[in-house]
Amino acid sequence: MTAPAPAPERERPEAIRAVPVRHPWRWVAAGVIAILALMFVHMVLTNKAFQWGFMLENAFAGPVLEGARATILLTVGAMIIGIVLGVGIAIMRLSDNPILSGVAWTYVWFFRAVPRVVLLVLFGNLGILYARFEFGFPFDFLIADLFNIDFSGRLFGFDARTVLTGFTAAVLGLALSEAAYMAEIVRAGMQSIAPGQTDAAESLGMSRALTLRRIILPQAMRVIIPPTGNETIAMLKDTALVAYVPAYELWFQLQGIGSRTFQVFPMLIAGCLWYLALTSILMVVQYFIEKRFSRGSRTEGAKLRLARGGAGGA
Repeated sequence: MTAPAPAPERERPEAIRAVPVRHPWRWVAAGVIAILALMFVHMVLTNKAFQWGFMLENAFAGPVLEGARATILLTVGAMIIGIVLGVGIAIMRLSDNPILSGVAWTYVWFFRAVPRVVLLVLFGNLGILYARFEFGFPFDFLIADLFNIDFSGRLFGFDARTVLTGFTAAVLGLALSEAAYMAEIVRAGMQSIAPGQTDAAESLGMSRALTLRRIILPQAMRVIIPPTGNETIAMLKDTALVAYVPAYELWFQLQGIGSRTFQVFPMLIAGCLWYLALTSILMVVQYFIEKRFSRGSRTEGAKLRLARGGAGGA
């Protein structure tokens, strides 16, 4: 037998010289945007209507700082009450009990239907409805009239004008309104969890409350937190509506300085800068909270595997 003839040596292909795709219009767009940005900055710095000196002098005055403090307290107080109430209403809404579910639906329907500014004005004028709030046995005066006896079932009470200050009315109006929106957010988060997890927890003997606290809510937090962050930022801005009550928050104080000095526009700029700064802080806080509650999620796990050197992991 004769040996097979060697295969002819293949010629190696030439190296590919990749030519990057050019994007001339991208550079043109960047140049146009840069020119527009420079024009805007020049206008802001040179237009005397801004009155930067006056704005800086009054933007950190004592009343404005007090107003900023009141704005932060309003936001924190209204959100804490709104979240706690919202979680309770969401649980009621998902309950099998038709009475609880109906009450929760009615609450959400009412407070989502009425504009927030109308609620604030309404709560600010509750003193018209009752000059004094009293607690005790119901219909005690009717019982006394019916049996013609001297009977009073009132245990304690307080003057409405003493307790329902502008700040208290503002917190109540904002919190009760926010609870309706938070209830829908929490309900959506809880419904995003697969029903099989509840069945598995019940098969392990966990009570419904324990399942809710240890299984459902921790997982639903990943869905709940982003819209809650949006609601917190919206609440911070909606505190400006409290000026109708009135309560002495940030926007009320800035408006007061603008009206008193007839320099409205610089105070408008000061208000924009204050709200930008406070909103930026809230966004940073939201970022870290989201990062904490996304630990162990599928996305974070994929990032960890990629960081270790491949989709399959080490």
